Amino acid sequence: MDTTRRQFLGHAGAALGAAWFARGVARAGPPGDKPVPIGPPIETLRIVIGFAAGGSGDLLARSVAESLHGTHARTALVDNRIGAGGQLALLSMKTAPADGSTLLLTPSSMLTLFPHTYRQLPYDPLRDVAPVSLACTFDLAFAVGPQVDASVQTLADFIAWARAHPELANFGSPATGSSTHFVGEMLARAGNLPLRHVPYRGSRPAIVDLMGGQVAAVCTPLGDMLPHLQAGPIRLLGVCGSRRSRFVPEVPTFVEQGLKDIVADGWYAFYLPGGAGPQVVQRANAALRGALDDAQVVAMLARMGFDPAGSSAAELAALQRRDTERWGAVVKALGFAAV
Repeated sequence: MDTTRRQFLGHAGAALGAAWFARGVARAGPPGDKPVPIGPPIETLRIVIGFAAGGSGDLLARSVAESLHGTHARTALVDNRIGAGGQLALLSMKTAPADGSTLLLTPSSMLTLFPHTYRQLPYDPLRDVAPVSLACTFDLAFAVGPQVDASVQTLADFIAWARAHPELANFGSPATGSSTHFVGEMLARAGNLPLRHVPYRGSRPAIVDLMGGQVAAVCTPLGDMLPHLQAGPIRLLGVCGSRRSRFVPEVPTFVEQGLKDIVADGWYAFYLPGGAGPQVVQRANAALRGALDDAQVVAMLARMGFDPAGSSAAELAALQRRDTERWGAVVKALGFAAV
C-alpha cells in the first residue's frame, strides 16, 4: 500500500469507523400502542419534508402524521417543500413558530454533510434547529448491473473487473456530494481504481440506467434497490453498515470483505425550530417515539428498508455532532471541493 492510500484510509477510518450510532429502537410503550398525549392536542401539526410526494421520506412523514392525527394533534399534515436538496424545507421550518406546531423531517446529510460540501448554507445546522428524535436508520448499498460480467459477485471481483475494464469502470449515485457518492469514491481510493462518478438526480434514474446497462454500478440507499432485486438484473455486492442488513442478510458488509474503513449508515430525524423550549421538545419527542412504535408505521418502514430508531433529543444532538465531524474528515481526505 503506497503512502497516499495509507494516509487516505487512516483519515477515512477515523471518520467512518464502526462506532456509528447503534440502531436500537427506543420505545415509548408496548408495541403498537398509540402515544399518550402530553397536554391538549396541537390544533394543526405541519411536518415539513424537502422531497416530492411518493418518495421514501414523504411516505415516512405521512405515516407518522397519520399516527399523530387525533392524539398529539387535531390535524396533522405533510408539507412538501421541494428544492435545493431539501434546504427549502429547513428554511420553511426555521421561520415557523417554535411552539411545536411545525416539525422538520430530514435526512442526516442536510445537517452533517452539507456543512462540508457547501461553502455557504442559508441556515446554521446547530442554532437554527432543535433536535427532537431520530426517526429511522437505513443502509447504503453498492450494486452492479448487466454491464458487469456475471462472474462478479463480490467487491473484490468488482475491483478486479474495474482494473481490467477501465473504459467501463464507473458508478452512479443519487447526487454529487452525497454520502453515496463518497462511499463510491472511498471504494475507488481503497482499491486504487479508475472509477468515474456519474451523478443522477435521485436514486430512481440511477437504478433505471443500472438495469439498462448504461452504468456499471450504483451506490444508493438499500431500500431504493429492494423492489428491483427479484425481477431486475441487479446484483448487490455489499452494504455499508456496521453489520449486515436484516433485509438482505445474505449480502456481506464492506468490512466483511476487507474494506474495514468503509462504514456508513444513513438516518432520518425530526427537528423543531431552533427557538423551541425544553418542554416543547419533550412533548414532541414523546409523541414521535410513540408514533415510531406504532405497528403500522413499523410495517411501512420495513417496506422501504428502514429500521425505526427513536431517540432522546440529547442522543440525536450527539449523533449529529459525531457524524458532522466524521463526514468532515472524509470530505477533506477525498479533497472534494465545496460548491
